[in-house]
Amino acid sequence: KELLKAVADLESLPKGAYNIRRNGKLLGREISANILIETNREGNGIIITIKPSTKGESVHIPVIVSQAGLHDVVYNTFIIGEDSDVTIVAGCGIHCGSSESQGHEGIHEFRLGKNAVMKYVEKHVALGEGKGRRILNPTTRVFLEDNARAEMELSQIGGVDSANRLNEAELGPSSSLIITERVLTDGNQTAVSRNEIILIGHGSKTNLVSRSVIKGDSSQNFYATLEARAKCFGHIECD
Repeated sequence: KELLKAVADLESLPKGAYNIRRNGKLLGREISANILIETNREGNGIIITIKPSTKGESVHIPVIVSQAGLHDVVYNTFIIGEDSDVTIVAGCGIHCGSSESQGHEGIHEFRLGKNAVMKYVEKHVALGEGKGRRILNPTTRVFLEDNARAEMELSQIGGVDSANRLNEAELGPSSSLIITERVLTDGNQTAVSRNEIILIGHGSKTNLVSRSVIKGDSSQNFYATLEARAKCFGHIECD
């Protein structure tokens, strides 16, 4: 419950569609009339399909890892229909109670149809008195069709010993992508953030903002590449 509160602001089961994963297995799932969640063919992730013109709905997909020695890998695909406007809340929480390392690697692919709008919130945190390393390696891949808009808030809020973060995106005509990344490290923790954004369509825009807090002897490396293939706008900012 503590982890779910930290990564997804959940004190009970959410309203609407959700998929909760614990220690590599499904804990609970609910769909709605406009949002379908199903296990992928390989059995190592989920496919979330949001019907066109869906407005004001949300999906929660938190992951909890508390099993000693478990390194969970999951592949999730989001198909967001044209003219929709939705919020997706993800995130992973690790509770370490032993000397064995624990980790999660989430590979998320988003495909937004024309005029679709998505807000994506992802939080990572690690807790527990154990001495094992806590490892979180998130990957997001975003594909925006004409006039689609995506806003992504990506946060690492403490306790993670090692993180390799990768954000990739391809933007179609008149589409826009806003990424705000906030990463906290302390002690001997390390974090690497790589961002590769390709502005393909005419009039596409992206704004990439990274906020880093580096305490103790920890270290962070931030890499950003914007590739312009048409008349477009791009901004990178790191503090």
